[in-house]
Amino acid sequence: MATDKALFILCTFCIFISIIFSLSLPVFTTLFFNYSEFHFFIRQAAVGMVSIFIMWSLSQFNPEKHLAWIGFFIFFSCLLLMGVMHYLPDSMVTSAGGAKRWVRLPGFSFAPVEFFKIGFVYFLAWSFARKLDDDKKPLKDELMLILPYLGLFVLVIYLIAIMQNDLGQIVVLALTLAFMAFFAGTSLRLFMITIIGSITIFVVTILMSDRRIIRIKTWWATIQDMVLSIFPDSIATALRVENAPEPYQISHSLNAIKHGGLFGEGLGNSLFKLGYLSEVHTDFVLAGISEEIGALGVAFLTLVIFTIIYRIFKISSRSDNRVFYLFSLGIGLLIVFSFLMNAFGITSITPIKGIAVPFISYGGSSLLALSFGIGMVLMVSKRAKL
Repeated sequence: MATDKALFILCTFCIFISIIFSLSLPVFTTLFFNYSEFHFFIRQAAVGMVSIFIMWSLSQFNPEKHLAWIGFFIFFSCLLLMGVMHYLPDSMVTSAGGAKRWVRLPGFSFAPVEFFKIGFVYFLAWSFARKLDDDKKPLKDELMLILPYLGLFVLVIYLIAIMQNDLGQIVVLALTLAFMAFFAGTSLRLFMITIIGSITIFVVTILMSDRRIIRIKTWWATIQDMVLSIFPDSIATALRVENAPEPYQISHSLNAIKHGGLFGEGLGNSLFKLGYLSEVHTDFVLAGISEEIGALGVAFLTLVIFTIIYRIFKISSRSDNRVFYLFSLGIGLLIVFSFLMNAFGITSITPIKGIAVPFISYGGSSLLALSFGIGMVLMVSKRAKL
């Protein structure tokens, strides 16, 4: 059976889009830090070419022989690295917001959490294929089966949400865990319990951090007039947040999208990238792209990404091997949740969580890690009945 060439071509196309906008969007950043105008373009182009090569190379491997050791190596090495990186000297790690998130190597840095997500999905796929099935079980037995995974996830919460102060990644992983367990054979009751438990942990984690509470208030202040207009005055008054911090980034994100209109201002002609959207080439890349190529351009790009997701889910559904089926499903879910969380965040539907847009956002770690995931799915596609 042949590799899914359509999936490879679509992913390659998205990588080239990210390279183009890594030249167009970060104009202010290059001027502010006195970088070369091609600073981000050269880096993204180099990482993009390596990513394409990784996808192609992995697609040539035999999934029965190589998928397991690649998946386990990524999972255990990144889990160990996330545990020890906080004890490494400052010369070997890069911090953001007081949390150590990147391991610094000669010439580049990488975020272990991005690669860990791929390994985590493989570990779940391998383990679920052995532990879970479609046979009906009492809820107590199901809880006992899922309990070790919840214990592992508590460790993941500690390493990522607490040690790295990165709640967004935890939300993506929690949703992926819940949906993979459901499709592996757990009941709808356990699925709902898992979702409710994840929401509870999410709320508790927010309440433990003043910075996260402020971010929630800022998001609510942006949408409260629209939402509270449908409630009676007594309820609206009780729910209204007064004197909330100005939602600086979100306001400019929405204005950039509005300014782009249907057809955009043209490639390179956007205005809000000039110091208004400070993360326009990373977290807010969809807003920057929308201003330049318009709503139609973003709609086309969204269609491409969801076609990628469709191809991955098709590979999953056509795989007879349960590990292949669950792994491909998990990679597709990672892309779905990451894309939706970013898109909802920049449009103020949900709080912004700093999740990269798959394939599109500038950043080596996210793109390289995703190339490993897609390469492994392409490997699996050779055994799917497409």
